[in-house]
Amino acid sequence: MVMDARRTGRILALQCLFALDVCEQLQDPLEWLADEGEYCADSLVFAREILEGVRGELISLDHKIHYYAPAWPTDQLSSVDRNILRIALYEVLIQKKAPLKSAVNEAVELAKTFGSDTSARFTNGVLGSVVSDIGQQVTITV
Repeated sequence: MVMDARRTGRILALQCLFALDVCEQLQDPLEWLADEGEYCADSLVFAREILEGVRGELISLDHKIHYYAPAWPTDQLSSVDRNILRIALYEVLIQKKAPLKSAVNEAVELAKTFGSDTSARFTNGVLGSVVSDIGQQVTITV
């Protein structure tokens, strides 16, 4: 099955953000990942857009995570969960290009694939609160 370019871009962005969280990289992590696999240009462009957007809004996004998940200090979340939320919040609150339902469902899918047993529920709960505050009702699959 061929994944669409946006899903692949989100996965690449998550991998880059994770790498930046857990180790000091001298090389751009997206360049490193692009060298390791064959990705379509659209996936790489979308990954770069997310990566740069999240990095540029990191403080703001982490404040949003803290606001919507006050019981979980952002720096104590797993790197995977934290970066999935950063990507989703960037897409939903800042970029606003993807349909809300699509961005949230993609985040939940990333959490199912890359997170722990509780990541999808946690992601769904946090993003459900965000969606509620935005004033839209979205059915999110978990």
